[in-house]
Amino acid sequence: MRVWSAATGECEQTLVGHSDWVNSAHFSPDGQKIVSASWDKSMRVWSAATGECEQTLVGHSGRVNSAHLSPDGLKIVSTSEDNSVRVWSAATGACEQTLVHGSQRLGDDWVKSAAFSPDGQKIVSTSWDKSMRVWSAVTGACEQTLVGHSDEVTSAHFSPDGLKIVSASDDKTVRVWSAATGACEQTLVGHSDRVNSAHFSPDGLKIVSASDDKSGVRLWVLSI
Repeated sequence: MRVWSAATGECEQTLVGHSDWVNSAHFSPDGQKIVSASWDKSMRVWSAATGECEQTLVGHSGRVNSAHLSPDGLKIVSTSEDNSVRVWSAATGACEQTLVHGSQRLGDDWVKSAAFSPDGQKIVSTSWDKSMRVWSAVTGACEQTLVGHSDEVTSAHFSPDGLKIVSASDDKTVRVWSAATGACEQTLVGHSDRVNSAHFSPDGLKIVSASDDKSGVRLWVLSI
């Protein structure tokens, strides 16, 4: 992994330790730590100041696709090709919850991504089974299954106010969902290849998406 200066574009640190592809890396809310996920089946927590690995979290039996810290920085959520979402203590590195997304047959329902809601009370996960699930981060119960995409769902994130969810899919679309009802409110069509990620702007009025169609990043303005 590399840490770059957003001001100058210069590489400030190179973080080395994983033994296979690194699939995601995210800062903690306070900017003091970085959490990474790798196909070596582990997550690592790094000091953003020194670049040293402070913790290695091991427990998934398949390649790890993503890892995110909660808004308060106290928990980490990870996803894996072992069909599960795991919630970890950022302080101790202990796995506190294992949420099974779909069947127990490995390869059927690989979980691609997971993210906390802004208040840290919910988790949304995406899967190769074409669905998303919304979980209680407190109890681990699945509260909603969101279905509508016709291919693998690659990413999903809550809006800044927590009222909506945006998803990206290999079906070439971006969808906007009600976090309260799970209903699909908008389908954004324009990419000509699979969409790898989609995120809300900080004010929640726009969405940025990235695709394999090589047409560049797309910026969408939401209808109110």
